[in-house]
Amino acid sequence: MDALLKSYSELEKRLSQKITPPGPAASPEEQALWRDAMGIPPSANDYQVNAPQGLGIDPEVNDMLHKAGFTQAQAQLVYDLAAERLLPLIGEAAQAYEAERQVERLVTHYGSEERFRRIAKQLTAWGGQHLPKPVFEALSTTFEGVLAMERMMAGTEPSMARDSAPLSAPSEAELRQMMRDPRYWQKREPAFVQKVTEGFRKLVNG
Repeated sequence: MDALLKSYSELEKRLSQKITPPGPAASPEEQALWRDAMGIPPSANDYQVNAPQGLGIDPEVNDMLHKAGFTQAQAQLVYDLAAERLLPLIGEAAQAYEAERQVERLVTHYGSEERFRRIAKQLTAWGGQHLPKPVFEALSTTFEGVLAMERMMAGTEPSMARDSAPLSAPSEAELRQMMRDPRYWQKREPAFVQKVTEGFRKLVNG
């Protein structure tokens, strides 16, 4: 029994030594051995992180992770959590900011906030009766879309009756994907925005 307890104590001692990070005075070899035992890459540049879509590799972040002793798996988890938790929040904030910019443009275009609100109320009533819900929601999010609806309501654009043509799910999905493109909601590239607007018009009119 004494021999068993002694062996256990020696094993516990060796394990604690492996887990304890080397001190500031440790040699580079000792630090390298500890990193290797813990699964920490030799340098921040050696992290093999699969960056989630919409999130690039940040060398400064990797350097901070390496200094903190993050393993390969832990570094990957940081990026995965950022994509899962932070990117949606950033996207919502960007969309909210862009929506405010669109409203400001419309208020300027119509001359006053009161006139814009009056026209917006008319467009909402008209769009609810004459446009498919997905098309109305898409057009009402942009300056160009609101002006297009106003022209339709005034009869200067082709009618977009609710039942004029069946929606094609793939085409609608593609257009919604285009709306998430930075060229649409951030840069507001006229040609790209017009392409989306025309796409919805053709989608409904067939």
